Amino acid sequence: MQLLAIDWGMVGIKAAQLILSLSIIVILHEFGHYLPAKLFKCRVEKFFLFFDPWFALVKKKIGDTVYGIGWLPLGGYVKISGMIDESMDKEQLSLPAEPWEFRSKPAWQRLIIMIGGVTVNVLMAFVIYAMILFVWGERKTPIQNVKNGISITDSVMYELGFKDGDKFIAINNEPIVYYEDVMKKLITGETVEIERDGKTQTINLPVNLIGKLVEKKRKGMFLFLPRVPVVVGEVPDTSNAAKAGLKKYDRIIAVDSLHTGFYDEYKKLLDTKKGETIQLVVERNGSLDTLHTLVSKEGAIGFYRFLDPESLDSLGLVKQEKKSYGFFESFPAGVKLAVDNLKSYVEQFKKILSPKTEAYKGLGGFKSMGSAFPSVWDWQSFWAVTAFFCIALAFMNLLPIPALDGGHVLFTLIEMITGRKPSQKFLEYAQVAGMILLLSLVLYANGNDLFGWGKGK
Repeated sequence: MQLLAIDWGMVGIKAAQLILSLSIIVILHEFGHYLPAKLFKCRVEKFFLFFDPWFALVKKKIGDTVYGIGWLPLGGYVKISGMIDESMDKEQLSLPAEPWEFRSKPAWQRLIIMIGGVTVNVLMAFVIYAMILFVWGERKTPIQNVKNGISITDSVMYELGFKDGDKFIAINNEPIVYYEDVMKKLITGETVEIERDGKTQTINLPVNLIGKLVEKKRKGMFLFLPRVPVVVGEVPDTSNAAKAGLKKYDRIIAVDSLHTGFYDEYKKLLDTKKGETIQLVVERNGSLDTLHTLVSKEGAIGFYRFLDPESLDSLGLVKQEKKSYGFFESFPAGVKLAVDNLKSYVEQFKKILSPKTEAYKGLGGFKSMGSAFPSVWDWQSFWAVTAFFCIALAFMNLLPIPALDGGHVLFTLIEMITGRKPSQKFLEYAQVAGMILLLSLVLYANGNDLFGWGKGK
């Protein structure tokens, strides 16, 4: 019962971070539409966080605008008079256009109103990344500091041809500079150049790598980690490790007289001794000690190891580069960070559009988005994920799909180029088609999260 409570507590923390993050993004996105609409003297009838079919949780009318919070957390909206949107208010649109209506404004003003939300999201990402760098600085792990190569934590890596101790050199013929870049380049890569036993080898990645990862239904967060010695982290009081006298920062160097230089070697040894009592040789404060403990049927003795880069750096196992930024210096660095993350996201998005990659199997909804946050409340991680969501949602909103900002922008640009405005009927049908497409994608993505649609048996 206690374990269940802890799990639900983690779920609650992740959910709270997701709701807060999306609320901030949505409010600022809609404000990006609201502000130019008011500047161009359009009447804004509604400004809502979340959708409010049938009823709203909170609402208050101030001037011409009703401000409120809906009960359906799928986004938010501003309702601008005379605009074809998700409200599909055909009665208003059937009347002659009034001066305060969106449809009566020049095309260039309508274009600015429509790109306002995306513009704010992009600027928001720039500012968040800049403030992250200003407050916390930047920590990266040079790939040459991962001196012992990688320790594989997922069977998929073995199937691809990787081995414990491999060292990354390049992906798609681009040299790897920092360890943190490996994963995002790997999932969109085609070839990986590694060093193994002092020799250079090339591993060809399958086109459907993402599909393979999804089908495996992996439960871990990592495919691999830096290969490091077995240094003990937290030791739960009720574990076999604690009963044997194992302590934080102990280094396990042998199991039953067999040397374990690295964690992957230690884990493979324990997998052969499930249910047995073993002898550990432990290094503690420069001296050796011998302990005896029981291995569980899962092949563990019950301690957590150090995984985060900061801990590995402080222990001298994998050294990081640390860089601090001044206030003004942080802004161009924040823009560069946002652009780099956007490029990475676009590369992954291309994979989803290509059926042969099977990346569509990994398309996720709110559960996947929530899993991006840590299970403890950490402001640096919260803002980093929020900034990435800003970039991702800005890009998605610019796609030329009716019902998205990009669809409205496309039709407005066509009007500005041709001098002919699309008919009201065409815009209405396009809006309906776009809404059906988007709702289908939302249902599919969340169905993937909940039921594993398309992920295989």
